[in-house]
Amino acid sequence: MSTTTPHPPESEGQAPATPPAQADPPPRTARLIQNEATTEIPVHLLFRDEPLPSTVALAPAVVGRRQGTGEQPRLRRPAVTKARLVPQVDPALVERPARVLPGAVGVLAGVCGPAGCAVTSWWAGELPSLVTRALRLPSYAGAGLGPAQWAAYAGAVALGLFGFGGLARGRTGRAWVLGLFGRYRGTVRRTGLMWVNPLVLRRRVDVRLRHWRSEPMPAVDGNGVALRVVVLVVWRVRDTARATLGVDDHETYLRECVEAALVRVPVELPGTARGSVDAAGETLTRLVTADAAPVGLEVFSVQPVRVDYAPEVAAAMTRRRIAALDAQQRATVLSSVVDSVEDTVTRLTMRGLVELDDYERTALVKDLTVAFCSGRGETAS
Repeated sequence: MSTTTPHPPESEGQAPATPPAQADPPPRTARLIQNEATTEIPVHLLFRDEPLPSTVALAPAVVGRRQGTGEQPRLRRPAVTKARLVPQVDPALVERPARVLPGAVGVLAGVCGPAGCAVTSWWAGELPSLVTRALRLPSYAGAGLGPAQWAAYAGAVALGLFGFGGLARGRTGRAWVLGLFGRYRGTVRRTGLMWVNPLVLRRRVDVRLRHWRSEPMPAVDGNGVALRVVVLVVWRVRDTARATLGVDDHETYLRECVEAALVRVPVELPGTARGSVDAAGETLTRLVTADAAPVGLEVFSVQPVRVDYAPEVAAAMTRRRIAALDAQQRATVLSSVVDSVEDTVTRLTMRGLVELDDYERTALVKDLTVAFCSGRGETAS
């Protein structure tokens, strides 16, 4: 049995319509999504699991979507990092040893000065006869005081002044920083008698291990409550050139570094949090060491030795601590009383000493609680 497809009736006198030739469909344009904050992205690319072709590039500030979710790209905000500024000192300003001579050289030059004056006086015939006979010098009429004799006098005096004027004594734990006409000439760490050019400027620096106990400095705890902290700083001068010439006063600079670190580090009262004081000391040591290193200071330890409330909040915080301790003590006493009452009632009923109904049990608990609380109060007082 065959099925026939019905055809529409053809009108009389009209040729049957021929089907038109099938033309190529128009090219399908890709639909686009455009956003104010993103670039134009073809719709069909949003639902692809393959990576984007190289011809489609997003802006550098756009984060790629998650594959297959159709999620619109999001803008990436560049992370803003604030670099901490570190104090810089002239890199050429580094400690180096200075050139000095042994002290015997200065003593010899200083002695040669008076001896040269005596010889010049004998040469000029100005030396008294008594001195001549005492020194057993040969008799000499003398040439008188002329330009040559005056030049010899000047040379002898200058030699004596330079010899004795350049003598210096070096001590253990102290150093000399030398400068000539505003220029750093070196550091002397030698001990004993030595000769240093008398024209240079000498600055004595203590290079021993030193400790400094500060005055009460402002600080805060973890809750922002004002405190007064006394810290103990153990330090020494490592680079004498930078400590002396790189900063106006290295001791004042160290004090300011400690005060600035206390502002950034929260300090807790001893006993409030276990290990809080040690953690604050380690953080303070790290910060002060980083700030003091560029100026030639070596910091070994910065530890809080006394922490108190600031005067403006001391009274209020003392009352608060007393109230907290009182509440803690009351809670402890109440817990102890409840445990004692429970233990007493349990023992009485478990051993069959008494038989209690709900009303009698409530009355017994009430009486025992009052009795135990009264006894604890009398004991505490």
